[in-house]
Amino acid sequence: MVELPVFRAPMRSRDDRIPAGSAVARALERGLCGLGGRLDTVPQSLRAAVARTAEAIGERAAQRLERFAAAPHGAFVWAKDAYDFLWLGRLTGDWHYDSDPGAWAVDLVHVRACIWSETPIPHDEAPPSVNATYARGGRNWQRIRDERAAPDTARLWERLAVT
Repeated sequence: MVELPVFRAPMRSRDDRIPAGSAVARALERGLCGLGGRLDTVPQSLRAAVARTAEAIGERAAQRLERFAAAPHGAFVWAKDAYDFLWLGRLTGDWHYDSDPGAWAVDLVHVRACIWSETPIPHDEAPPSVNATYARGGRNWQRIRDERAAPDTARLWERLAVT
């Protein structure tokens, strides 16, 4: 069995005027996972979005966008909401730029379709590496590389029987 990667998806804007958790709330409600990085024009392709992100925000942000878009379908994602609850999801779609005013308002514009758990996951049921990754803080999309993260997350997903 091929193990799919596991990612931390904080979905927290670098714009501190945007309340923490607002992008996660939108993502859970809309079945999305994403990154911030509002652009002044709607990019018509990932390539254009990466180039424009590099110009407007910086090369590191452009590289994060590329890594996010390249994550395989079925990859697991962990998010944390405004109440510190953990949510488990799986990527099901390709990157697109969400130009909806609601996406702009919470800076969740680079998105992919995602199936989320119906309820939050208790911290003591999440793989320890997930809690450790969030404990370090930060706002970056990142892969959780601990060797137990993928099999433990996959077992939890199967137990949840999310459809």
